Amino acid sequence: MSSAKDVKGPWARGPEAAPGGGAHPEPLSGQGSGPEPPAHGRGADPEPPRPGGVLWSLSGDIRALLMLPAALTLQVAHPAVGAGVDEHSVFRTDPWGRGERSLRSLQLWVYGGAEAAEEGRRLRVLHRTIQGTDTRGRRYHALTPANYAWVHATGFPVYQHAARYLIRPMTPAQERALYAEWLQVGRILGIHDRDMPQTIEDFWPYWNKMLAEEIEATTVVRELVDADQPVPPPDRGPWPLRAVLRALWPVLLPPLARFRRFVTIGLMPPDARAAVGLPWSAEQEKRLRRMCAVLRVVVPVLPERLRYLPRARAARAAHRTAAPNG
Repeated sequence: MSSAKDVKGPWARGPEAAPGGGAHPEPLSGQGSGPEPPAHGRGADPEPPRPGGVLWSLSGDIRALLMLPAALTLQVAHPAVGAGVDEHSVFRTDPWGRGERSLRSLQLWVYGGAEAAEEGRRLRVLHRTIQGTDTRGRRYHALTPANYAWVHATGFPVYQHAARYLIRPMTPAQERALYAEWLQVGRILGIHDRDMPQTIEDFWPYWNKMLAEEIEATTVVRELVDADQPVPPPDRGPWPLRAVLRALWPVLLPPLARFRRFVTIGLMPPDARAAVGLPWSAEQEKRLRRMCAVLRVVVPVLPERLRYLPRARAARAAHRTAAPNG
């Protein structure tokens, strides 16, 4: 079992240091043993990851926004998931609303307290009617355990890989803590333990098998990485800002779309990138490392109101207030 020092200490330097170097170490707390499984036998709701854990530090950081496109693209690289999103999602007609709802949901899983389990139930109800035929002619249902588990499973390797660039590489103890906490989030979503590998050692063979046998460049994957795909201007926020963005959108969209493609492919684990067939050059890798080196220096010195997403910021403040010595 990992010691508390292994998990709570700064993200280690050394041969596995974050690409580009030059960043100050940042603390990442959490318990090496991870959260305890919920008391399903007593009918209790699964608890979200505990405050102070790896996910608590990671998923509310603004840099996590750059990680999400890679995870979302990997989700829809599964033939059944890609078909479900292609046929049932509003991501083409309401991309900003769809993104806002997805981000709110993810934040609830980690920072929502009692709302986390309710959000998990809401998502299962939402997916009950999603079914059809996938890209290989197989019947699918969104809540089929293998499909539903894959959607969740993609988060762990993307967090683990992207953190190397944007924050710091994790120690083995931190990776185990992250995986244990991600399993806990899976329970909130209604994923049974039998449907997800229960150890990090078992996860990687599952991951490799999925990349080798299931993952492909689905229609939705191709759209998500297409820099020429039309996207409507944002329809959220103060109306003066929306008006300005609408007027400037023909100029703003092309570079934003190229940047979206860049971070989507760049922060995807290389083995997954290869399995989907997405191109990535040595020059692009250098650009990604330079960008991330700047973010590793700048983001940690930002005030909390700028560094953390609103839900995470509120949860952190509430936790400090409730702490005995807060």
